[in-house]
Amino acid sequence: MESTNLDSAPTVVDMTNWQLPENLRWSFQNIAEFLPTALISRGQGPASALPASPRELGCISLPSAYPEEPPMTVDSVMCATDTDGWMLLHKGQVLTESYFGEMAPETPHLLMSVSKSLVGTVAGALCDAGLLDPEATLTSYLPSLVGKGYDGATVRNLLDMRSGITFSEDYLDPQAEVRMLEEAIGWAPSTDPGIIGMYTYLKTLPKKWEHGGVFEYRSCETDMLGWICEVAGGAPMPMLLSHLLWGKLGAEFDASIGIDQFGTGMFDGGINASMRDLARFGSLFVGDGTSLTGERVLSESWIEQTLAGASDSRTAFADSPGDNRMPGGMYRNQMWFPYEGNDVVVCLGIHGQMIYVNRPAQVVAVKLSSWHYPQDAFKLFSTLRAFDAISKTLLTEQTADSTAEQSAETEVEQPFAATAAQPAEPVADHPADSALEPPVEPAAMQPDEPPIAQPGEPAVEQPFEPAAAAQSFDLPVVLPLESPTMQPFGTTTVEPAEQPVEQPFDPTTAQQVASNVAPDSEQPGEAPFPVDPEHPSYLPLFSVPRVHPNPYSGD
Repeated sequence: MESTNLDSAPTVVDMTNWQLPENLRWSFQNIAEFLPTALISRGQGPASALPASPRELGCISLPSAYPEEPPMTVDSVMCATDTDGWMLLHKGQVLTESYFGEMAPETPHLLMSVSKSLVGTVAGALCDAGLLDPEATLTSYLPSLVGKGYDGATVRNLLDMRSGITFSEDYLDPQAEVRMLEEAIGWAPSTDPGIIGMYTYLKTLPKKWEHGGVFEYRSCETDMLGWICEVAGGAPMPMLLSHLLWGKLGAEFDASIGIDQFGTGMFDGGINASMRDLARFGSLFVGDGTSLTGERVLSESWIEQTLAGASDSRTAFADSPGDNRMPGGMYRNQMWFPYEGNDVVVCLGIHGQMIYVNRPAQVVAVKLSSWHYPQDAFKLFSTLRAFDAISKTLLTEQTADSTAEQSAETEVEQPFAATAAQPAEPVADHPADSALEPPVEPAAMQPDEPPIAQPGEPAVEQPFEPAAAAQSFDLPVVLPLESPTMQPFGTTTVEPAEQPVEQPFDPTTAQQVASNVAPDSEQPGEAPFPVDPEHPSYLPLFSVPRVHPNPYSGD
């Protein structure tokens, strides 16, 4: 695998150097070692099955993008794009799953802006539950936004990134708002100590044109959407993600989310998860909102309006001031549609993070990477073309199989003739059948693995209640502390980290964070974070009824 990124831990990695090109591969897989994170629990249910049906896909050729383009294969694309891992599901079966460097199936990888699609899914689930109105104004949830830049914007404007807010996404400009946001939340050294915390920063952003206009990709839209989701759901985002999404996917592993100085999530790009669980997430959009466990996560109507977009979604996308390089595409509900139509939907993150869904081919692919630069058009679109080429190959074979089956049925079902019928020749199986879908026995589970749910065993749907959910999901805030069971980076076996010690929640201590104490803290019950005056994210909501004013309102 071509890469100059380090495959072992640098001498020192912290918030001052973790985004340097030479540190990216290690830092993307070890965020919790140097930044604070909060747990996104998988819950107690079984993991959904991902049966293996190995298939050689690397030799598939990509159609030429231009006459002089050198020949490219799937393998050559993966080798040229700083791949940390990639896998592909077809009809729910794993055709290929590869890891490079020190990455392993259980490794949590930083998702960057793929996180946006997960937060968008939480918003969709809240809308399905009647707790969030996509057409409502933000000030109806957060009165403290009156007179601010987001005054007058709607939830729909955030979902589709069509507010009129001022925010530059120029990653190479140290003065761009996207970099100032990192400073405000403690992900980079601060040059303006007067602005501290995610929500304090969001309220400083001015309006540059009317809300509801053209599409413009801006991370602040997802961060504001996350805030609104917490208000509507009455719980912090890690809890919402756990109960409304991660616990329903049949995830194998817990996920986590980076947080600011006050415990507020970095919604636009801070989620860390395993590659296999991302494939489970992508499968929602093949299954019309149903997970591989059979449990519904999103309603069919939410999936339908996501795929359809609004009447002006593609026009707004085409008129974007940014260079999206996706003619005919659109952006809807925090998801990218790179082509005309809705056959292909993708979740994208800088430095090469991608979930690819091809609905007609029933393909879900995931690629996690550590590109040296945030954006690279060649690497992005080469990866997209590679997954397109695989999907086309599988769809062509699928169509051929269907045609052969229809021909066989027609041949067998001839009308009875008076003459003696000759014995029918047996119809040979299509050679692709065994290559694509041989019967596979579930892999034997290790004692420490979660049980695997077999298809057709849906979990019982329960109404969402934040107070009840808090009792079912552990939501510790995990500080970047050295675990006594952590193996040196460079080994292939990763021991599970020791869990933080659970402490009873004390509702009288407003600064206690999520009722958990990290190992080695000085005093039990001591708050790792101060209370954010704009958004006391971890006030005592878990063991006492909600009271008004809503503690998530920022008022």
